Amino acid sequence: MARGMWFVRMLRAGFPYRGLMARLTRVPLVGAAAEHMLFEGDDLMVLPREPVLFVGEDVKPEEEVVLPSRIVEHFVENAAFHWIMDECICRRSNGCEDYPVELGCMFLGEAARGINPKLGRRVTREEALEHLRRCREAGLYHLVGRNKLDTFWLNVGPGERLLTICNCCTCCCLWRILPVVSGSISSKVTRMPGMSVRVSERCVGCGTCVREADCIAGAVSLAGSRAVIGSECRGCGRCAEVCPEGAIDVVIEDPGFIEESIERIAGKVDVT
Repeated sequence: MARGMWFVRMLRAGFPYRGLMARLTRVPLVGAAAEHMLFEGDDLMVLPREPVLFVGEDVKPEEEVVLPSRIVEHFVENAAFHWIMDECICRRSNGCEDYPVELGCMFLGEAARGINPKLGRRVTREEALEHLRRCREAGLYHLVGRNKLDTFWLNVGPGERLLTICNCCTCCCLWRILPVVSGSISSKVTRMPGMSVRVSERCVGCGTCVREADCIAGAVSLAGSRAVIGSECRGCGRCAEVCPEGAIDVVIEDPGFIEESIERIAGKVDVT
């Protein structure tokens, strides 16, 4: 049975307290229970904002570069069922004023057939691709993979038949809990294979990346007169986007990153 709207209203009311609840997962027994109930088997990949910088021996012309969005497009093109939420529950709950609330998550796969029709609508493959394009143009980044939390709050399943594509902003994303949630749970959200975020010699230590990037992982800091990107970075690329000196590069060095990413996600979720 689809989850009732009363449950969605309860989630919205509790959203401002997500940081407090995330901190509780650092208590061993609480964390183990929360992981089992809401995050077991999860594998979520952050895709960097486009455009990105490719480096290596075989640098291609810009028009020939394969962008990270090709990963989500692959699953949309191969999915048997496409569902778009009427709004982003995170942005709605957080009262977001900087990004469109109406650009909600997308769910692919047979399990999405059980979602409450009051929350969204089934769409065609073409409508799904257009929705993703609009999300990117609005400055959102994609988070894609298997997320047991979605099967729980939507009351659908099985999890291996539900692919989540979140269209996230840094100010409201649920995963702003990364710095405070248990390490076991935070490890389920990773950067895309074969990519890194680097601070170049162009950095003047202005601190714009720290103040304005609003890093969901808390990975950006200043050390002396230079920005530092910590190992907690999930590679969304927001810090590179706001840097006034163009001193932060999102770098993809592995030409096989598309195939590796698709294979990894497909090993967790079947949308066909």
